[in-house]
Amino acid sequence: MNEINRVLIIGGYGNFGQFIARELVKETNIQLVVAGRNLKKAQQFATVLNQTSASSDLQVNYQVEAAYLDINKNLPEVLATISPQIVIHTSGPFQSQSYHVAESCIAAGCHYIDLADGREFVIGISSLHQQAVKNKVSIISGASSVPCLTSALLDDFKAQFRALERVDYGITTAQKTTRGLATTAAILGYTGKAFETLIDGKMQTVYGWQDLHSHQYKKLGKRLLGNCDVPDLGLFSQRYPELKTIRFYAGLEIKFIHRTLWFLSWLVRLGLIRNLQRWAPFLLRSSFLFDFMGSDKSGFHMIVSATDKKGQPAKITFELTAASGDGPYIPCMPAILLTRKLLQGQIDSYGAFPCMGFISKDEYLNALTELDIHWEQSGQVTGSPLTQ
Repeated sequence: MNEINRVLIIGGYGNFGQFIARELVKETNIQLVVAGRNLKKAQQFATVLNQTSASSDLQVNYQVEAAYLDINKNLPEVLATISPQIVIHTSGPFQSQSYHVAESCIAAGCHYIDLADGREFVIGISSLHQQAVKNKVSIISGASSVPCLTSALLDDFKAQFRALERVDYGITTAQKTTRGLATTAAILGYTGKAFETLIDGKMQTVYGWQDLHSHQYKKLGKRLLGNCDVPDLGLFSQRYPELKTIRFYAGLEIKFIHRTLWFLSWLVRLGLIRNLQRWAPFLLRSSFLFDFMGSDKSGFHMIVSATDKKGQPAKITFELTAASGDGPYIPCMPAILLTRKLLQGQIDSYGAFPCMGFISKDEYLNALTELDIHWEQSGQVTGSPLTQ
């Protein structure tokens, strides 16, 4: 291994990449390389990071570097030149990507982490397992809220119940927050499209952004939600075989925008529109016009129905609220924590895996304490703090 622990962030100047970089630059044993297709933006952000570090009390051993990287053109050459120990891939949408980046990392002998939320992409990463084992690297996909945080919660609850039976959970976004084209395109890619989830013990078909309903958050009020396709829907039926129902939803803060997308989902479902992804730039730009109507508060909830160890019905409700626009930082935490663990030798599992079981509930939530993020847990589960 090289003396310098180089960490290459693909899309390092983007919404998610910036937060990851701002956290990892604090590590004294890491040299960051911010990379992407816009070298000027990469250089500008690297300069900002270096200036911020110089004006702080941080002991920074290495200057942040910038690199031009187009994953479809010069990835092997960049990996050979930089020789990173870890590559963090933040440039989505992943639903339409191959495993070219992960395969290139395996060939280069470096660990790989991505923030993918594409169902097939995250589930299929295991196809690279033998190749990763042979080259002694860890390939971890889905280092994000789903399935990392959601599985960490269920792992914690499962240990305290006899059996899990049903999980209903969802994410509601803040209007006044950073949002990018890749995330927008990913959402629009499944809007109105059919996908399967476990309901009453059977895999059943639902449609993206439909089954319109509301959830009452304690600190946010009522938010609209609709079906969302995530890796959990394919992974959790195997990880938690006792579950009979898995329902995941997502929602937008402004009801008018949420209902508009719900209406468009029907046009897709009826075949009047083939796919909404090509509308992503227009719809993203349009959404900013409504910022004056929204807030900087987002949320997550999970309701788990189970059988307790005495054989009685039990229920646990977990609710997390993010303010000050800190919501988008939640899906970035797994990449930060995994990077630290890999460099400290705390992960010695070579192979290719969905991001489950690497980060505990307490590790994840403790990493959020410096942000304007709070959570509350209620129900019959014991042994965990109820509020933060």
